[in-house]
Amino acid sequence: MRMHGERLRALAGAVVVAGLAAACGGQGDGARSATAPAAPTEPAPRFDEEIGLPDGRRVGMAYVEGRGLVERHRDADTRAWSAPRVVYATVTDRCRSLTLKASGGRVAVMADWGAYCYDGEPPMESIAAVGTADLTRWDTKLTTSFDGWTKVAPVGGSGDLVFSRGSTEWLTRLRWSEAEGFAEVEEIRR
Repeated sequence: MRMHGERLRALAGAVVVAGLAAACGGQGDGARSATAPAAPTEPAPRFDEEIGLPDGRRVGMAYVEGRGLVERHRDADTRAWSAPRVVYATVTDRCRSLTLKASGGRVAVMADWGAYCYDGEPPMESIAAVGTADLTRWDTKLTTSFDGWTKVAPVGGSGDLVFSRGSTEWLTRLRWSEAEGFAEVEEIRR
């Protein structure tokens, strides 16, 4: 009886080792046959919002409880995802809105937080953010006690971006430029 149990354990160990070898590419010299399928790529992380850029890169963002807004981007050539990076840190409840928009190789982000915001309460923290160049630099601007940005658009051929929110009486704007970052929030009476 004891011998039978040892044999089963040895057989199970051999199956595990064979499975690991197959999953890691086997023990061969690294050459692949022409008919062998390509190695599977790493599965994409889960995001609340994801966008593709014209050059083939992808950017994804997620609200992470207790941390804030977290970003990852995928290289167009290697198709590898970057390590998670906190773009804006907060422990406040997330809202339902998160918008990413690509503009000239940049990524503009609008995101909101507030107590019970996910259930419909107005946000208390609204972020405008812009990722530039290789997406390792993120400029952010916090606006508090504000209903959140609803639109972001490029300004002519300048490369600048304008975040805005309109109402019947007011237009609220926030301009971003690569040289100067974010300006002050403007309230314009209509």
